[in-house]
Amino acid sequence: MSKSLLWDSIQKYQCTTIAVMGMAKNTGKTVVLNHLLQESYQHSLPVGITSIGRDGESHDQVFRTPKPLVIVPKGTLIATAQDTLNRSRITWEKVEETPFDSAMGRIWIVRAAEAGELEIAGATRSSEQLDNMVHLRKLGAQMIFLDGALGRSHHASPALANGVILSTGAALGGAMQDVLRKTQERLEVLTLKQIENPWRDRIREALKFQPVAIWDVEDKPILIHAKATLTAAKELLSIEEPIQTIGLSGAVGQLLWDGILALATKRAIRVVIADGTRLFIERRDIARLEEWGGTLEVLDPIRILGVSVNPTTPFGAGYDPQEFLDLARETLKFTPVVDVVLEK
Repeated sequence: MSKSLLWDSIQKYQCTTIAVMGMAKNTGKTVVLNHLLQESYQHSLPVGITSIGRDGESHDQVFRTPKPLVIVPKGTLIATAQDTLNRSRITWEKVEETPFDSAMGRIWIVRAAEAGELEIAGATRSSEQLDNMVHLRKLGAQMIFLDGALGRSHHASPALANGVILSTGAALGGAMQDVLRKTQERLEVLTLKQIENPWRDRIREALKFQPVAIWDVEDKPILIHAKATLTAAKELLSIEEPIQTIGLSGAVGQLLWDGILALATKRAIRVVIADGTRLFIERRDIARLEEWGGTLEVLDPIRILGVSVNPTTPFGAGYDPQEFLDLARETLKFTPVVDVVLEK
């Protein structure tokens, strides 16, 4: 075993695409990413890296606070926007120009000619990310790291990543217990139970052709013309047939969830979403569905490889590092928890 708990977890589950996901800004996501890139280099494993959105910038774009840059080892394959390369502190070799554009220019795939620091801004659409990942693998990357910006979690979807590391810390605000309670609730959402067959295959097939699929109390499909999950509430509530099962392929926000809860007051509703990254509601909202006998499940479960904790915050006093780590391990009992700075 290595000296890194996160690396050991990646090896245990044989994950080849790892998403690093932050609970909020300044929770130590980039520090974790740099830790894993260094572990990969020490194990002589060729890796690729990209980001959904923008990350690794020298200053936080929201709060203007200093941030660590992404430090890539020599030989790393990087899929990032052209503008980030022009400002990078790294010598790189262009390998391929992708057909995808971003707000910071065309996405290029380059290879680091030496170790160095840079900002990463990858494709914003999952389909483009999948295409870039295919090319990174063809170019020799045996492991790919995905980083995501604030408010974006679909890079952690099982459609992209087969393992997720969640970063949390003092930047969430409040006492240690408050931070860990929020983290536990987020983990519960991300690790929702997978629905069993035959319904899993039935819903998955239906969602190939429409974003919302519904069935009545006799398990007969009901036609719905919703064009997106986020705006489907009004049409759901207008259906006269008794709805019992709802399948959703896209994002689930508060408006849609309130509509589902209105249906749940009439009968127990089974709700199935693609995966836990599509859910943008609180754990208490799920509890309300369960109180009325309803269930929430996923088509594809998320594998949490570990939780990283950051006791510091750029806005003032943080926590005692060892005390925070010990309490986190006690609270998040079934998940590997690490402070990669303390681990060094």
